[in-house]
Amino acid sequence: MNVDIEKYADLKICAAVSGGRDSMALLNILKENAEKYNITLTALNCDHCMRKTSAADSAFVKEYCQKAGIPLHMYTAAGKKFESEGEARAWRISCYLQEAKSCDCVATAHHLDDNAETVLFNLARGTSLAGMEGITDEDMSIAAGRQFRLIRPLISCTRAEIDKYVATHKIPYRDDETNASTDYTRNKIRHLVLPELERAVPGAASGIYRFSRLAKEDEDYFSALADKLISVSGGAVYIARCDEKVIFRRAAAKAVAKIFARRDYTAAQMQRLFELQYAENGKKLEFLGLTAYSEDGRICIAEERSSIGCEEADFCTFLQGATDYMDVPVHISECQTADADGMKILRFDGAKIPQGATVRFARSGDKFRKFGGGTKKLGDFFTDKKIALRLRKSIPLLCDGQNVLIIFGVEISEDVKIDAGTKEILCAAAPDFANM
Repeated sequence: MNVDIEKYADLKICAAVSGGRDSMALLNILKENAEKYNITLTALNCDHCMRKTSAADSAFVKEYCQKAGIPLHMYTAAGKKFESEGEARAWRISCYLQEAKSCDCVATAHHLDDNAETVLFNLARGTSLAGMEGITDEDMSIAAGRQFRLIRPLISCTRAEIDKYVATHKIPYRDDETNASTDYTRNKIRHLVLPELERAVPGAASGIYRFSRLAKEDEDYFSALADKLISVSGGAVYIARCDEKVIFRRAAAKAVAKIFARRDYTAAQMQRLFELQYAENGKKLEFLGLTAYSEDGRICIAEERSSIGCEEADFCTFLQGATDYMDVPVHISECQTADADGMKILRFDGAKIPQGATVRFARSGDKFRKFGGGTKKLGDFFTDKKIALRLRKSIPLLCDGQNVLIIFGVEISEDVKIDAGTKEILCAAAPDFANM
């Protein structure tokens, strides 16, 4: 069995061991080569408590590691109830993350046939090119917002090669009784589809492996181009205009899945996002709790904000201090001299704020007396300042009736400007809406 262990020289490796033949083969190979390549080897075992024999499997791993002198950390999900394989996998990955704090990487025993099963499964579900990458030889996995290195030394080895290695070296192992069942989709592919495919096309699994590696090279190239389209500012994600659908859709999928953690998007939604970039400014698409807007040929995606009552309710009368208005932070205090990062500081005459002035959002009929003179409808002023349509109803205003005195994060009115008679200079800090 050809396994390139040398590339893992001088690493601290923690092997994930279930007790099955694949993981026991992996553990044995790493142990055999640890001294030669200066590998510091440890192991971990995760008992999901989903099978009656899982405790016995863990006990077997514990006994083997004790005899072999391999440090072992054991995790048990006792008391947890997993509703799906996905939940169980997420828990297992969290265990890997815990071990990754004291080693360079975690090793799993995925092999070439596992890769073929994954590619065939994804293909049957109508996946994109990214799904054709299969199981890579290593990657940076993510858990609890942290990354760790996950390696798969056996990924180019076939099932038959591993079986032969285990038999030749008389490596003990335990069989997971559920692996023989065809009740699960992957098991059906493993026991029914792949053997028939191998009989029809000898070496099919190896061919699928080569294809998956070529697919990964292509996907890495397209993905790098998509990354260049994405930028993040002010809590929103921007996707630059791109007429190449294959690139734009990758960028949109990355923004939705990785930045907003929405993974149940559809191909139809990605197509509508692509078309939205050609729509007039302000057109929007709502999906998955997000809202996408067309802004000057680019797409802006942001979390939806509830607007219930925004046009009717006053939040409060004018007060100094720090307050959040529908998650928009506003801080009114004695004057500051410089804008904070991402915030705009507006200086105004506190004594000119009339009693009873209130903070609220925009309403029909609002007007604004521009700094320097001249009154405009608030909407027209927003247009002059190139304030995005998606932001206009979420910008807090300090108002006296329909007269807007301060547009927080944008501008103050002529009515509250500082002049020679000003005795009370105050500052209002809020997000810089003009640069979002």
